[in-house]
Amino acid sequence: MITLRHLASLILLALLPAMAQAADLDGTTLSLAWGLPFAGILLSIALFPIFAPGFWHHHFGKITACWTLLFLLPFTASFGLASVLSLIVHALLAEYIPFIMLLLALYTVSGGILVAGSLHGSPKVNTAILAIGTALASIMGTTGAAMLLIRPLLKANDNRKHQVHVVVFFIFLVANIGGGLTPLGDPPLFLGFLKGVTFGWTFQHMLLPVLLLSLTLLLVFFLLDSYFYRREDEEFKPHHDQPLRLYGKGNFLLLAGVVGAVLLSGFWQPGIHLEVAGVHAELQNLVRDGLLLLLALASLWLTPKQVRAGNEFNWDPILEVGKLFAGIFITIAPAIAILRAGTAGQLAALVHAVSGADGQPLNAMYFWMTGLLSSFLDNAPTYLVFFNLADGNAVTLMGPLAQTLLAISMGAVFMGANTYIGNAPNFMVKAIAEQRGVAMPSFFAYMLWSICVLLPLFALLTWVFF
Repeated sequence: MITLRHLASLILLALLPAMAQAADLDGTTLSLAWGLPFAGILLSIALFPIFAPGFWHHHFGKITACWTLLFLLPFTASFGLASVLSLIVHALLAEYIPFIMLLLALYTVSGGILVAGSLHGSPKVNTAILAIGTALASIMGTTGAAMLLIRPLLKANDNRKHQVHVVVFFIFLVANIGGGLTPLGDPPLFLGFLKGVTFGWTFQHMLLPVLLLSLTLLLVFFLLDSYFYRREDEEFKPHHDQPLRLYGKGNFLLLAGVVGAVLLSGFWQPGIHLEVAGVHAELQNLVRDGLLLLLALASLWLTPKQVRAGNEFNWDPILEVGKLFAGIFITIAPAIAILRAGTAGQLAALVHAVSGADGQPLNAMYFWMTGLLSSFLDNAPTYLVFFNLADGNAVTLMGPLAQTLLAISMGAVFMGANTYIGNAPNFMVKAIAEQRGVAMPSFFAYMLWSICVLLPLFALLTWVFF
């Protein structure tokens, strides 16, 4: 007897040859209208928390699923079932699963480290925590550093009236800019590493921009925090420090394992891959994702429940990121394809904007175009688009076109801080802060912070480096 499960398997097997032949989306034939569902998700993230926060909190997953279906159904009608299955498989295997596995591992392992006790959230203490997090971000990734330090930072400031600016600058520095020194710090730089950009090149060329931007932001934060601190009523100022104690220390070894798993996938190239619906699933990436899952499970098993309880650990932030980015990774495909089409696509004006009349790259425009698109699209594929547009050869980009590669790297990493959706840790930090009672800015209010604070500094970087 043929069951429904068997029938579905037969249909999938019948489709596999067609799916295997399905090429990437041809951006030269796509209309910008295909990007409307993606824009709908972005607008939902921006507007629902303002006008219907309760509805959004309970139904954001369903809203994201509706926009995703509004893309998939017309796409299926236009291009066929094989093409839509190929697109979904590519989005899951090549992008979403590696993305969410790394976030899951870092979120779970860092959530098993408890910094007990509390320092009072004075400007000096807050600035020191931000500086430490900024330094750690390039070692353990922006997600790992953000998840490790956001709770101690919130606890240090839980008796202060003015807390929002502390979390906003934490997102700027720890969840974004601090990850700019190594390929471990931020996904775009890791993709560059996989394409042949060396650790040494990234550190050497990104060191001065990261230092300049980080030190300037830390100074601005200290002055701003000092201003708000002086305005605090005495009842809001904590008066006594509690000795700091560290629990869940074994998770530092697991964090080292996460770093090792990521490095393994970059250095180990066995040349073995599986073909799934036209998508190459390389062995080193499958091993990496499997190790990350095992490390997350090991952390859950080994960490005492009291430690996670002390962190008020729960799955809400990672679930929110997981649901939203599942829709984003699928609906973003046409936008990325149109960008990849270059001058033959409907975003040709953007492509022309980064090259001069002589065909040479305009590095300042590469910085701003990569950055502005990374603020609203996922910064990892945006990095790849401009990486390939510039030349696509890592040796050339590290040599004669080193300034162009620097512009692309700076834009993708730094301007992920411009919006909540520019980099995944931004959303996670926001969710944790809101759980702790911090009234975080809306999507547009946060952008106002980034426009006022970050854009002038990005203009300074443009003048200094390009």
